[in-house]
Amino acid sequence: MTATSTNRRTAIFPGSFNPFTIGHADIVERGLEIFDRIVIAVGYNAGKPAADAEAAAEEIRRIYSGRSEIEVVVYSCLTIQLARQMGAGFIIRGVRSVKDFEYERDLATVNMQLSGIESVILFSRPELAALSSSMVRELAAYGQDVSPYLP
Repeated sequence: MTATSTNRRTAIFPGSFNPFTIGHADIVERGLEIFDRIVIAVGYNAGKPAADAEAAAEEIRRIYSGRSEIEVVVYSCLTIQLARQMGAGFIIRGVRSVKDFEYERDLATVNMQLSGIESVILFSRPELAALSSSMVRELAAYGQDVSPYLP
């Protein structure tokens, strides 16, 4: 399956977003320079409580309330299955490092082989490249102010 003109305007941006950082928000805003609509897809991991994904999705919905070009969903299927369900022709991924790039390249290859859905990789801005959700979680666990890292 290749992207058609009707779904070229929509992209899926998948992740756990625990928490959703300014790095993620930057990828969304830059993605909107390419696509008319972005579906932020919060992945439900069977190893974590479903409430975690729902809470993350609610926070992201709050951030983007009033932005009709952004939709937030929770999902537990393959990302390519969700992309088909949402009418998306593309998957957006953010890359911070060579390690991220190699992982994302392999994932993009498999997604393309299985579905024909193209992945668009956006590289992090240099000032955001060290930022990760796990870093923010760890700082918060030690009582540090993480507000500069959150939208």
